[in-house]
Amino acid sequence: MTSRAAEVAAALAHGAGPGGQASEGFGMWTVEVPVDGWRTALYAARDEHGLRFFDWLSAVDELDEGYRVVTHLLDRYTVTHLLISTRVPLADPRLDSVVEVFRGAAWHERETHEMFGIDFTGHPGLTPLLLPDGFEGHPLRKEFILASRVAKAWPGAKEPGEGHGSGPRRKANRPPGVPDPAVWGPDAVP
Repeated sequence: MTSRAAEVAAALAHGAGPGGQASEGFGMWTVEVPVDGWRTALYAARDEHGLRFFDWLSAVDELDEGYRVVTHLLDRYTVTHLLISTRVPLADPRLDSVVEVFRGAAWHERETHEMFGIDFTGHPGLTPLLLPDGFEGHPLRKEFILASRVAKAWPGAKEPGEGHGSGPRRKANRPPGVPDPAVWGPDAVP
């Protein structure tokens, strides 16, 4: 990345106060900010450093550490890319909405809310976007159980030689918390 990206990342990390840090990985600068400095960091990136192009916002489930919310911003004139992230606690997945900073964040926050269950305080309408009415749960959380994998075996081979009638099959292991298909699923006995 350019030295401009390093300078912007360092300035944003310093402005984020305690907990703010900048790092480079895979050719991209990332600024980690505390939850309470999220919106302030995005305002500063836009207004003070010219990162006016909002590309995307999403999250990653980091299990016991909570959810990492990440956004990618760009200054299209200097081609400066930057990731800004924060870690939202597992117990209270809540973060300030940045729709007032970048209007394009509205759709991304709705998707992240629906898929991870993170509430974006101040969002104008966190209505369902992708999942059918009545869907329960947040499918991109690692704790979410993919019931279809229990009801129907995965069609791909797991080990060399497995899956095409050659050799013995490995015992199927169910994910934790998934009941026996004889009790639940297409082969259930009433």
